[in-house]
This record gives sequence, C-alpha cells and structure tokens, in this order.
Amino acid sequence: MFYHIAGKFVHKEESFAVLDCSGVGYRLTISMNTSDALGYADGERTVKLYTYLQVREDDIELFGFYTEDELAAFRLLISASGVGPKAAMAILSLLTPEKLALAVASEDIKAISRANGVGAKTAARVVLELKDKFKGISAPSSATSLSSTGTAAAPSGGKLGEALEALTVLGYGRAEVTEALRKLDTASLSVEQIITAALKYFAK
Repeated sequence: MFYHIAGKFVHKEESFAVLDCSGVGYRLTISMNTSDALGYADGERTVKLYTYLQVREDDIELFGFYTEDELAAFRLLISASGVGPKAAMAILSLLTPEKLALAVASEDIKAISRANGVGAKTAARVVLELKDKFKGISAPSSATSLSSTGTAAAPSGGKLGEALEALTVLGYGRAEVTEALRKLDTASLSVEQIITAALKYFAK
C-alpha cells in the first residue's frame, strides 16, 4: 500500500519514529540502524522512510527503513520460516544489510544469533533459506569479509573495495554495483579500469 512516506521528523523513541505528513503523524517501527541514521527529531527536517505495512487480525503496524536495501533485507528475512518482523528488526538493528548479506554468504550463524531474541536455530534457518537470495544486496566476497563479531573487516581485495565505494559515491546503489562487479572479469583490471567497465555495463 505504501512504498515510502516523507514528512517532518517530529518524534523518535528507541523503536519507532513519527513523521508528520500534512498534520497526520505516522508511527513507524524502526531498527537501531535506521534510528542512528535519522539522528535527532527536530520537527523541521523532512525525512523519507521506505515502508512495509503488516496487517493482522488484531493490529496494523507500519515499519520504516532508511534505505531501500534495508527494506529489501527485511522482506527477505520475514520470508524465512520462523522469522517474524520482530526478529527481522532485531537482526537489522545489529547488522546493516551489507553485513547481514556477508554473514549469510559466509554462513556466520554466530553473528546473526547475537541479535536480541534470535537463537542459533533461527539464525541457521536464515542462512539456509536465504543464502542464494541475498546475493543481490551483498558486497563482493573478495572485497569485504565479516569477522566473528559481526563487523566488517578491511577489504581484502583492495581493487574491488575501492571500485565499489567509488561507484556508490557516483550515485549507484550498492546492490546494482555488486551485481555489475560480479559479472565483470576484474582480475587483470586496475581500479580505474574496473570503474570504467562498470560504467559501460550500466550504460547498456
């Protein structure tokens, strides 16, 4: 029903934010990562959050996400058996979409199970069911690795890491850059050549 909502950022608590749209205050459940990205509510800034509406027999809840990647990660998480919106938000409060994708790709169950209320069995199901689906929003495995603490380590393949960051600065989404780099033969290319090849790929 809603894809995104933009309004004055008037209020925020630990788990939700309120956007005022023409006098109507929308309460959106948010992750800690989105909360950090939003900063302080001042009633003056216009903020846009991507949304997911959950309708149940006894409740309607609107979830808000600072980026489309986080919304995509949320949708994937709740598609896994036994993972509801509450668990999905707990995971996204601990891990950014990129770090989550890396954890899934590397089968780092321990990193995912650190989320509040998410046990090892649930984390294992996330890895098992979503490993292939997360490829669209994951960073190239040779460019970044995930430590056992759930934090991203320094890029081990410097060329891909630099190209990824440069292309995102140019305005391309991390998901589409990741997909382009995955399809290119970058082994013998310099950073500049990788960027050029990716730009040609986008121009097709």
